[in-house]
Amino acid sequence: MSKNLAQFIRETRQEALKVSWPTRKETMTTTVVVFIMIFIMSMILLVTDGVIAASVKFILGLGVEK
Repeated sequence: MSKNLAQFIRETRQEALKVSWPTRKETMTTTVVVFIMIFIMSMILLVTDGVIAASVKFILGLGVEK
């Protein structure tokens, strides 16, 4: 069991050394793009939610003032 564990750790270490890590600039650029996409999607969902809510109120007759 310990032999398999030691081999697993060695192989894991070898694979970790092969990883191509992004540069600081690439990381910052990707982070900014993610935040921009989150903002855009939240605006799209906000508008969609408003349209759906207004549609449901209209269909159910709750939007008509008495």
